[in-house]
Amino acid sequence: MSIIVTGGAGFIGSNFILDWFDNKSEEIINIDSLTYSGNIKNLEHIKNNKNFIFIKGDIGNQELIKKTFEDYKPRAIINFAAESHVDKSISSPKSFIKTNILGVYNLLEISKEYWKNLSSDKKNHFKFYHISTDEVYGELQINDPSFKEENPYAPNSPYSASKASSDHLVRAWNQTYGLPTLISNCSNNFGPYQYPEKLIPLCIVNSLQNKNIPVYGDGKQVRDWLYVKDHCSAIRAILDKGSSGETYNIGGSNEKTNLEVVYSICDILDNLKPNLKGNSYRELITYVKDRPGHDKRYAINSEKISQEIGWTPKENFESGISKTVYWYLENTSWLKELMSEEFRSWVEFQYK
Repeated sequence: MSIIVTGGAGFIGSNFILDWFDNKSEEIINIDSLTYSGNIKNLEHIKNNKNFIFIKGDIGNQELIKKTFEDYKPRAIINFAAESHVDKSISSPKSFIKTNILGVYNLLEISKEYWKNLSSDKKNHFKFYHISTDEVYGELQINDPSFKEENPYAPNSPYSASKASSDHLVRAWNQTYGLPTLISNCSNNFGPYQYPEKLIPLCIVNSLQNKNIPVYGDGKQVRDWLYVKDHCSAIRAILDKGSSGETYNIGGSNEKTNLEVVYSICDILDNLKPNLKGNSYRELITYVKDRPGHDKRYAINSEKISQEIGWTPKENFESGISKTVYWYLENTSWLKELMSEEFRSWVEFQYK
């Protein structure tokens, strides 16, 4: 038995594979094109595991995906592959359309044809599992109830629109063709191996280099924060117990403003690695122009996965962010390899 994982060298995908082999031994075939945020070194610890197979390739490559299905005959496919940075979707949306919509279409079509030719027993157990985001639901006001699975989609960025499109395709392939599908929509993930374009690792990196910590607008945008290892355990639970055709929201129940998140990181660093000048890292916070279409608040209601599958997160924000900061302090060499001149130029341009 085996499982195909697409995008397994990225942040959430690589954490999932590491978590998988901490809990299971079933073979995983990881397909990843290793774009800028995909890093095979995230999986260094399992490179000699006989049940881990890596294939470099794009989910839009029909021949490659089809051959992988034929060669390994998986019982499931889990799609993590996606362009995921909202800022980059605003400046360069084309790659988001290509990967997040057309790539998912390709996976669905090949999965459908593979599934149709399985024996009855294997057909009944096959699953196409698509990983998505809470951003497809749009924006909440401060006093609005959290997003439930029944909330209508109202994406406000090219990124969230592309993910909403792929969610709709997955649902359509279930409703129209009967393909057994699962979708989960998660809140903001944080933890080890996150590419430092995102808020939390960028805050850590800039603090350690005594550079300004950019905060969009007034910093009062609210997000629900989910520790990535909790997300991984939820995905395993949904794969095992989820019902075909269903969608499950996965949240951490940790609503924080962006500024509160940055304050927490600065305070932890003040304690673990004090600034040589004796100043608090909070003094590096710099407010920059808000990005276009910046949603005010996201929040996830996770009652369905809790009641139907029995999953709840183990980490609260405080325990998760402490583990996260400590991991980055212990893995500075991993960070340094990502600090290219191109990346630094992008950061300076983005937050000027």
